[in-house]
Amino acid sequence: MLDVRRLQVLRAVVSSGSLSAAATNLGYTPSAVSQQLATLEKEARIPLLEKAGRGVRPTAAGTLLAERASDLADLLTTTETELADLRAGRTGTLRVCFFQTASVALVPPAVAKFRAARPEVQLDLSVVEDDVLGHLASAAVDVAIFVVGRDVPAAPGVRVLPLVDEPYRVVLPLGHPCADETCVDLARLADEPWVHGGLTNGPCAESLADAFACAGISPRVALEAHSPYAAQGFVAAGFGVSLLPELGLDVVHPGVVVRPVRRPEPVRRLYVAVRDTVAEQPAVQNLITLLFEAAPTQDRS
Repeated sequence: MLDVRRLQVLRAVVSSGSLSAAATNLGYTPSAVSQQLATLEKEARIPLLEKAGRGVRPTAAGTLLAERASDLADLLTTTETELADLRAGRTGTLRVCFFQTASVALVPPAVAKFRAARPEVQLDLSVVEDDVLGHLASAAVDVAIFVVGRDVPAAPGVRVLPLVDEPYRVVLPLGHPCADETCVDLARLADEPWVHGGLTNGPCAESLADAFACAGISPRVALEAHSPYAAQGFVAAGFGVSLLPELGLDVVHPGVVVRPVRRPEPVRRLYVAVRDTVAEQPAVQNLITLLFEAAPTQDRS
């Protein structure tokens, strides 16, 4: 295989017309230049230079390699610049996945600020509800926002960081006896029918089950809606009450009221996971910081 450094020596000799001039320009001894060229000719298996008066001139093979050396120098310079941009987080593609309700009030404001700060970084965004760590471990995505139940999952080569404990709110129909209260004790709703908003399976179900257990409630589920907003619609229609995460309440149905809950305050745990190989990149660190800034807080009413 041809050595790039030796090609650059050949390029210097061809440009200057002599070994001694090239040695002076490169800061080498003439003997060192001669040795580099001799080795390069062995690698190329064809003569590269021939005598021309007091100097040398390239053969056809020498001309070809000298031209390619110039191309390689330009390519290496460009490559080094591109690598520097990637290291600094100025370019590249960042692949991010998240759960459905994060796509309303959590991810959009974070990525809007990210794009304003790093316009050259492309964002590849997708909704993924299942096997999030598997997507990370297989390098299908770089960063993931997901919900954790009782146990925090782990995967080789993946860092998992707590993002926020997102509070649930109780959704009541207009005119409900608890609608005028600023905060509702969960036990007050023990006899109510419940409308679930797509949260009867997985980590969200675990969070709700633990909250109901702490309040001594065995919930009577009247309906399983397929989305938080659909659940609000059925609450407004009088089918029951609902506990919905704050991110699912960015748009509130006109026929309901939303109140904080206590004793206990149910939360669902949101986490960020990132591949080890990209975790220290400035762009990734920037995005994670913006996600923390956009995350809902428990004291928000």
